[in-house]
Parts: sequence; structure tokens; C-alpha cells
Amino acid sequence: MSGEQPDIRVLLVDDQDLFREGVKVIVDAQEGMSVVGTAADGVEAVRLVDELAPDVVLMDIRMPEMDGVEATRQIFAPTRVAAREHPVRVVVLTTFNLDDRAATAIRHGASGFLLKGTTPLQLRDAIRTVHAGNAVLAPTDLSTLLEQQFRAPVTPPAAYVGLTEKEREVFDAVARGLSNTEIAARIFASESTVKTHVGAILRKLALRDRVQIVVFAHEHGLVTR
Repeated sequence: MSGEQPDIRVLLVDDQDLFREGVKVIVDAQEGMSVVGTAADGVEAVRLVDELAPDVVLMDIRMPEMDGVEATRQIFAPTRVAAREHPVRVVVLTTFNLDDRAATAIRHGASGFLLKGTTPLQLRDAIRTVHAGNAVLAPTDLSTLLEQQFRAPVTPPAAYVGLTEKEREVFDAVARGLSNTEIAARIFASESTVKTHVGAILRKLALRDRVQIVVFAHEHGLVTR
């Protein structure tokens, strides 16, 4: 790498030694990223996130001692988040497509999931994508996952009611998976203006990223058709 930007620091979490070593070789071979630690269960993963401050965690969903869902929940506990100097992103690794446990992990703060059979290039791109604050699965797939868990409408919280009309319009577009470019065209504004609105929405709703906007929208029955 050129040295202008630090490597993306990756923590690998999986109970299978062979799988961990294989993924480590793949990640370390990519430009701009490196493995800073490995863990065999969720308990060790939570401890190493606190100790090593990785940028991205590749988290197996099914493990002994503590599974990936509970580990993700603990990693994103408010006290831990507040103590960090920079954000950490979690990508869940699973053998099942549209895994209900993966949906729960996303609700707890994960930025999406990958199938364990993914290619090295897909893995590399996923790490870069979540490091930038985006999801690693299509909005339609994320919506399908979340719709399985949230069916009854819920009264919107006061923070959502406090959004401006334009912010609600942007919120709705983000929740349906539109990019900043698509949202800009829709509301007849510049992309920088859209980014400003998204930032205001995240701040007002106390959310971390766009993925959490999608989760919030489904939790409170705010997804329009």
C-alpha cells in the first residue's frame, strides 16, 4: 500500500481452526488490509475487540461458549461503543442464506452477512464496504430478513416524529435502499445535501450508519411500499 491510509484492521472469529487460517491468508493477501487477531468463540471475540480495536470483525454466527449473535450484541453495547475512539464494523459469516440469526445480529449492530462460500474478491469488497459504513447485502435481502421478524406496526418514537419533512423523505429513501445519487435525483438536491440530511437523521435518531436506518424503519413499521 502507498502508506497514505492505514490498513483496515480485521479480527477473524470462527471456531474452526482451518477456516480461520484460510480466511487469514486471503485477507492478508489483499492490499490495504491485515488480520490483527483471531478468536475461536464469542467470549474471546468481545475481549479482543476491546483490546485490539479492529476496524472490521468477521464473525461466525454459530460457535460454542458464546455465539456470534450475543458477541455482536455485547460489542455494540452502548458503554463499549462510547469508549471507542473509532467505530468497529461486524460482518456475520453464515452457511445459510437469509439466516434468521444473521437478521438478529444485524439488529444488534452488524453491517450485514456473508456466506462462508464467498469468493476472496467478494470478501475483500465486503470488508472495504462495511469499513466505509455501508451494508454488505442488498437492501432487498436485508428487507426480507427484517420483515420476517417485524410484522406488526409500531408507534414511531418521538425522535422520528421530530425529523423535518425533507429528512423523513430522505429517511424513507435510505430505508428502501436508494443510494445518495438516487436520492439526490428524487428530491432535486445535490449529493452533498443528501449527505447532510443523512447525517442529521443519524444524529437525531442516535443511529450509527445507513444499515441501522433500515433496521430502525422495519422495527417501527416505517417502510413504505
